[in-house]
Amino acid sequence: MKKYCFIVSFLILSQISNAQELSQIKYANGSNLSFFSFTTDQKIIIRISEQGNIIEWGNLWEKGPYNYFPGKLQPYMGRVEYYGAEGDSLNRGKVKSIGTCFITYYGPFEIETKRGKIKSLGRTYLDYYTNYENAAYEGKLKYAGTTNFTYYSTFDNDAIKGKLKSVGANQITYFTTFDDKSIQGKVKSIGSVNYIWYTANDLRGYQGSLKSGSIEQVIGGVNYILR
Repeated sequence: MKKYCFIVSFLILSQISNAQELSQIKYANGSNLSFFSFTTDQKIIIRISEQGNIIEWGNLWEKGPYNYFPGKLQPYMGRVEYYGAEGDSLNRGKVKSIGTCFITYYGPFEIETKRGKIKSLGRTYLDYYTNYENAAYEGKLKYAGTTNFTYYSTFDNDAIKGKLKSVGANQITYFTTFDDKSIQGKVKSIGSVNYIWYTANDLRGYQGSLKSGSIEQVIGGVNYILR
C-alpha cells in the first residue's frame, strides 16, 4: 500500500514539474498587453499573444549591472521542430516542439475563434473566449491550465475595454478617460500593488512615464513587466 501511494505521489509530482507555468505578463508602456510568458521544465520561455499565437521563445537574459532590458530573451540553441506533412491545414509549418515541450493547436473542425490557436503547451491546456461572448474579448485567452483570464467588456470605459481585467485572483485596474490624457489606459493597480504615472502637471518629458512602482514586480507568482 505504501509503495502504491509512493508511485501515485511520484506521478503527480512529475506532472506538476513538467507543466508549463505562466511566468510573465508584459505591457508595452504600461498600457497595451504585449504577451503571456510560460516557462517550461527546461526553463525555456515561450511567449504567446492574447490571441494564442507564438511570438518568440528563448532563455531569459541574465541580469547585470548594465544594459539590462526586462523580459529580453537570449536565443534558444536547442532542438526546435515544426509540423510537416503530418500536420493539418492549420498547424502545418507551425512550431511542434521546443526542447521537450510539445505544442498542439486547435484544428479546422473547432469553433472558428479557436482554429489555429495553441491548444496545449506541454501539459498545460489553453482555452479561448468564443464568438458567442462579448466582442471585446472574443478569441482571447480564457484559461491556461488552472489560471483563468477575464477582460473588460464593450460596456466599460473606452480607455479600458478589451484590456486584461484579472489573472486568477488578481484584479487589474487602469486609468480611464476621466483621468489625465497622458495616463489613460495605463495600469493603475495589479492585485494590491498600485502604480503612479507622471501626468501633464509634471515636468515636460516625464509625462506618461512610471513615477511610483516597480517596472518589474512578481504578483501572485507572475512577473509583471510594465515597459
